[in-house]
Amino acid sequence: MSFLWLLSCFAFLNAAYGCGVPAIPPVVSGYGRIVNGEEALPHSWPWQVSLQDAFNWHFCGGSLINENWVVTAAHCSVRTSHRVILGEHNKASTQNQEDTQTMKVEKVFTHPQWNPNTIDNDIALVKLASPVTLNDHVSPVCLAETTDIFAPGMTCVTSGWGVTRYNALLTPDKLQQVALPLLSNEECKNYWGSNISDVMVCAGAAGASSCMGDSGGPLVCQKDNIWTLVGIVSWGSSRCDTSIPGVYARVTELRAWVDQILSSN
Repeated sequence: MSFLWLLSCFAFLNAAYGCGVPAIPPVVSGYGRIVNGEEALPHSWPWQVSLQDAFNWHFCGGSLINENWVVTAAHCSVRTSHRVILGEHNKASTQNQEDTQTMKVEKVFTHPQWNPNTIDNDIALVKLASPVTLNDHVSPVCLAETTDIFAPGMTCVTSGWGVTRYNALLTPDKLQQVALPLLSNEECKNYWGSNISDVMVCAGAAGASSCMGDSGGPLVCQKDNIWTLVGIVSWGSSRCDTSIPGVYARVTELRAWVDQILSSN
C-alpha cells in the first residue's frame, strides 16, 4: 500500500521506576505539535527507543515495556543484527554525552496474524539480549489493558525522530513530540474507509501528524495520571498530511498476544 510508513508495562513495577511515570515530567504545548511538532523536553519520554541498523541509521521507534522487552511495529522488520538505543534525546550526541544504552536484539516476535497488505496486527516484540538499566532517562511505559477505553476526542501524545516534512532527506536529531486527539474508528473511516479495522486506532487530523521514521513508536494517553501505551505508529498519508489522521496499532486489542509472548519467554 502506497501509504505504508517505513517510517503495556505488563504488571511490571520497579522499586524506583514504575511504568508510565517519567522521572522528568514531559511538557507538551497545547497538551502541542513530528510534522508541526515540537522538540520534547530531553528524556521526558524515557520509554522511547531508537531502532538503528549496523551503520547507526535510525529507521523506526519503539517503546520499552520492561527491562527485557521493547514493543514496535511489525512493518519495521527488526532483525537480530539491529540495535536498540535507549536514553537518547539527540541522535547527534555521543554515548558519553547522553549516557545512552545500546542493546543487542536476542529475538523478535511478530504477531502471527500480521498482514502487510491490510496492515492489521502491526506489532512486534523485541527481546533484548540483556536487561536494560533503569534510571531517570530509561524506564518503561504501561500497556493499555484489554478492558481500557480511551474515548474519541481525548488528547494523547506521540513521539519520535521521524521526518518533519514528508520529502525531507534526513530525520531530526532531537526527539520530537506532538499532541493529537483520538478519533473513533467510525470517524476515521470517513478518511480511510474499509482500510480501518478493529485492531487499529486513529489520531490526528488536527494540524499535526506522525511521519516516516516515527513507525513503531508510542502513542500514549494518560490514565489516572499514568502514561499508557494506547497505540503503535503504523501508517497514514504518504505525504504526512496533517489534515488526515494517522493510524496506530490498537494496544487494547493486541494486549492478550503481548501477555502470551512475555509469559512464555
